[in-house]
Amino acid sequence: MKELIETIVKPLVDFPDDVAIQVTEEDDRIIYLLSVNKNDMGKVIGKQGRVAKAIRTIVYAAGSQQQKKLVLEISE
Repeated sequence: MKELIETIVKPLVDFPDDVAIQVTEEDDRIIYLLSVNKNDMGKVIGKQGRVAKAIRTIVYAAGSQQQKKLVLEISE
């Protein structure tokens, strides 16, 4: 799943080397914390959050087979 998020996000940003994903696994969910360069935040979130929503939709659909809930959080 981490590779999927990187594949989606890196072409969108100006600083692809700054894209980092931390994975935290809890009992009932897996949290993916996406951090990008602060200059790229607008590109990842998009107007009215449309890009972020699209990324989350793809990630959640890809992870629907897993028993745990997936959460994608975006931070600077």
